[in-house]
Amino acid sequence: MNFDVTLADIQAAANRIAGKVRRTPTFMSAGLSARLGVETVVKVESLQLAGSFKVRGCYNKLLGLSEAERARGVVTVSGGNHAIAVSLVASMLGIKALVLMPKNVAPLNIRLTQEAGGEVELCEDALAAFSKAEEYEGKGMTHVHSYDDPAIIAGHGTVGLELAADAGGRIDHVFISIGGGGFSAGVGAALKGLDPAVRIHGVETEGATTMTQALEAGKPVPIRPTSIARTLGAPFATERTMAAARQFLEEIVVVPDAEAVRELVWVLQNGRVLLEPAASCTVAAAMARKDQFKPGERVALVLCGSNVALDDIERWRQEFGV
Repeated sequence: MNFDVTLADIQAAANRIAGKVRRTPTFMSAGLSARLGVETVVKVESLQLAGSFKVRGCYNKLLGLSEAERARGVVTVSGGNHAIAVSLVASMLGIKALVLMPKNVAPLNIRLTQEAGGEVELCEDALAAFSKAEEYEGKGMTHVHSYDDPAIIAGHGTVGLELAADAGGRIDHVFISIGGGGFSAGVGAALKGLDPAVRIHGVETEGATTMTQALEAGKPVPIRPTSIARTLGAPFATERTMAAARQFLEEIVVVPDAEAVRELVWVLQNGRVLLEPAASCTVAAAMARKDQFKPGERVALVLCGSNVALDDIERWRQEFGV
């Protein structure tokens, strides 16, 4: 299929969700610029409401529901940031939200989802949760897919609009993490729509190579993620997100979990910003590509989320010797 979200869709989403989400900071990082050898800008979406970019797409989707759809409630599948965001947005709009989670989900994410107002039902794994979501959808609930939905993707793309407007000049390279591919699809559509010359580098972690495997196979491939970057652990890509990856991404950089943790700790200590591995992996990917940057180029890193338990960080530091 052809990718079906346009720059105009994203601009409309920006108008729709204006005043409901934060315009997160975009600024030049002196520390990262020194390490990468070129001026480096960070988009700190980890400071967004509910701890990640996900509220953008959720607001865009849920604001478009009819009164009858709102009354029947929404169901979604997520073990992380999307679960928290759907719950928060639904609560703000007076909509019931049922969240289907894999049973091995991080306890922190269950708590944050429930505190945001969502009802949690645990399933064997993500594939089983998607199957269960179809059952609830058959009963009248609206399934809010975490990444294969044009409204969700358009809302996420507003990150790209803000980055382009606030970066203070041309951007040559952008690094953005990939789970199921909806975030990179939206941001890619925004950035490429504004400047076709920008080079967008997708990032995955070892053990969460959903998009890499799908593109290699030429079709969505079910996986069982093993990476510590749980919010990148989508069980499959889709034809829509694969089409976007083919259209917008220069490459996909796959980094080890250990490097994501190493950069998480570096950013926390040196930039005073808390990131989850799904965000810090973009720093690791840029470090892996630093020899490819040319003098005078500008790099942007999208730091997508911060929902991580401090106990997990300490355990990962011990495990990887960071």
